[in-house]
Amino acid sequence: MTIAPEQVDEWTVDTLDLDAYLGRIGQDRAKPSATALRELAKAHVLAVPFENVDVVLEQHKGIALDDVIGKLVRRHRGGYCYEHGSLFAAAAERLGYPVRRLVARVQPQKNGPYTHMTLAIEADGVQHLVDVGFGAGMLVPMPLVDGAVVDQAGWPHRLVADGDWWRLQKLEGGDWTDLHAFTLTPMHRIDYEVYHHYTSTHPRSPFTGQLVIMRLEEGLSRKLIGDEFIVERPDGTKETTTIPPERLDATLRELDVVLTEEELAKLLKVYPG
Repeated sequence: MTIAPEQVDEWTVDTLDLDAYLGRIGQDRAKPSATALRELAKAHVLAVPFENVDVVLEQHKGIALDDVIGKLVRRHRGGYCYEHGSLFAAAAERLGYPVRRLVARVQPQKNGPYTHMTLAIEADGVQHLVDVGFGAGMLVPMPLVDGAVVDQAGWPHRLVADGDWWRLQKLEGGDWTDLHAFTLTPMHRIDYEVYHHYTSTHPRSPFTGQLVIMRLEEGLSRKLIGDEFIVERPDGTKETTTIPPERLDATLRELDVVLTEEELAKLLKVYPG
């Protein structure tokens, strides 16, 4: 009997060693619930960095789940949205959560690109936005409820329904700013391959010309953008320092990105300074 295309597991979730993934983020298996989903997402964000080193080095192997697992689970490395989203979606499905893979338009007020992978995951009968790959942004899921406000590591975020669209917003300086906008239309694996190709190769992509490494924890956001190390706190304080080449490896390790000697040598050749 010929299997219809929609019956094929295009996401290859059985590729994932679930216990290895849970060990990587320091979690045990738990029955699906909103509380368990919150703990799973938070543990993922705290353990796995957002980083684009392979894009900068022009050595990205792609976003097939096996490649993502090799990098984010088996090595002490991170990735960007397609890698985080694919990995977390596979783990959530293996744990029994219904998952819908989505795409969002970043900074819609500025006509940003429609390229960001995000997830809608059902828990306790409620759909939640789960965005573990949005840089130093979301720490925990948000219920897909119009007007829902959730504290994200000290920074209030809000979801607003806008027709068929949902807008993720952040409270900044007393005003709500759109971070991205998405619909609940499910994507296919090939869609992300197209988005990834643009994001990892196009000269206007924000990820091809400089390092973008982000870490988020309660009350603290740390970023390495190019050679600038930026520390931000919910009270609005911000500290920026320039990282010289001789401090790059130590700074990467502080951000939980561990490179091989060969990778570090290649990175230093294109690093500012």
